[in-house]
This record gives sequence, structure tokens and C-alpha cells, in this order.
Amino acid sequence: MYENRIVTLTSDFGLSDVYVGVMKGAIAQINPTLTVVDLTHEIPPQNLTAARFCLMNAYPYFPKGTVHIAVVDPGVGSSRRAIAVKFAAGFLVGPDNGLFSGILSSPGVSPSLPEIAAVELTNPDYWRTTEPSSTFHGRDIFAPVGAHLASGVPLEQLGDAIDPASVVQLPIPECSQTEAGITGCIQYIDRFGNLITNIPGTFVQGKIWSVVVGFRLPSCQTYSDSPTGEAIALIGSHGWVEIAVNGGNAQSQLQLDWGDEVLLHLD
Repeated sequence: MYENRIVTLTSDFGLSDVYVGVMKGAIAQINPTLTVVDLTHEIPPQNLTAARFCLMNAYPYFPKGTVHIAVVDPGVGSSRRAIAVKFAAGFLVGPDNGLFSGILSSPGVSPSLPEIAAVELTNPDYWRTTEPSSTFHGRDIFAPVGAHLASGVPLEQLGDAIDPASVVQLPIPECSQTEAGITGCIQYIDRFGNLITNIPGTFVQGKIWSVVVGFRLPSCQTYSDSPTGEAIALIGSHGWVEIAVNGGNAQSQLQLDWGDEVLLHLD
């Protein structure tokens, strides 16, 4: 059994209010020796798609057994489930609203695998209070549950077992092969305005390719392969095809947004 696993936090709380600090306090009340890592608290407010992407791309860089607590929760206080999921790389704790669908659809991860289990968090013995706030489950349920998991409490003690296949999936379209090329969409926009598509870089590795977004963008290896201010396409550090502007902001310059269609052309 792992003891004192790493805990990560992801939220849309920002850092100007006390919400993140209060969650860390709730964790420390249970086990002050845990290592807590902030993945990000700058998810755009209520943007589940962004949170999904960040979690999916971050979890492989943490040790096996890490507990990932994510709180982007526009349905807090509603009938949406609070859940915890165990998978080969660790644990997921948060609202059942699609946050974890990126991880649960990653290569080698499937809800049908026997090592994956999930529970609805129905046991208040592991909450901060038996009367949690209707607006701050991050403090009263998710942070305490994550701390207990990271301290060695078995998943099955936290609540009632649910079918992992029932965990909510966000409707992110998959890229598809067409006669014109590979059709995908923009699944994430980072703070630099880089547009990350849902087309895996492995699809174009070692090939000559370009991206069409109303006009054709050449592919490059690095941002500096193009003149300042020029839009390009490349494989980003996350492994997805990305649209960027050297020294600029691709989102504002190209007027593209979340979910917009992208066509990749194999030249």
C-alpha cells in the first residue's frame, strides 16, 4: 500500500481568493505530511473542456498512486455525483461532470479494464463535515477524501461502488480521416494563445503536412522556424498538433476558438 501519496490540485478558483488555500488547509488537517502539487488554478471559469485537457496531459508525469483532485464544478450542490476513481496510475477525485474523461479515454486506460474501479462519495466519515456547503464541495468533500486516499484509506470505504463506464464523458469529437485530410478541432487554448488541436502528433510524425484554417499554415519543428508574427503549425510538447504564432497570439490573430474545426492536409 502507498503511504503519503502525492496529491495534485486542479481548479478554476484562481489565486486572488482563499479557496485554494482553504482546500490545502482541509488536506493538512487530515495529513500535514502530504506533498501537495498545484497543477493549475487558472482553468477558465467552469471550462470543463480545459480541465479535461490539463488533467489528461499532466497525469503521466506523476508517480504511480498519485491522487488527482479536480474541482471545476458548475453543478456543485446539484444532483451530479461526487466520485473517486482508481486506475492504474493513481486516483481521481472530483465531480462527475466529464473532468476525468480525457484520462479515462487515454491509450491504455479504459473503464472496462479490471484495474479500474469507481465509487460515489457517499460516506460522510471521510468528509470534513456531514453537512457540506452547497457551494464548496472542494473544501468539504473532495479535499478531505483526497487526503484520506493519499494516506492509505481504501477506495471502497469512501462510498458506494459505481460502474466506471458510467462516469460522465465530455462530448469531445475525435479527429477523423477524410478524402481531404484529417479533420479535427481545437480542444485547448493556452495562455499564450496557442491553439491545441485533438489531432495526435503521431499522425504526422515524419511526414510533410500543413493545416488549413481558411488558409494554409506550414508545419515547422519549433516556433522560431518562422518569422515573428507568422502563423505556423507544429507538434507541441504535449504531443498534439498545435497552431501558433511566433511571438504572437494565434487565438486573437486567427480569430479561432474552442471547438473550431481544423483540417490537416498531408502534402
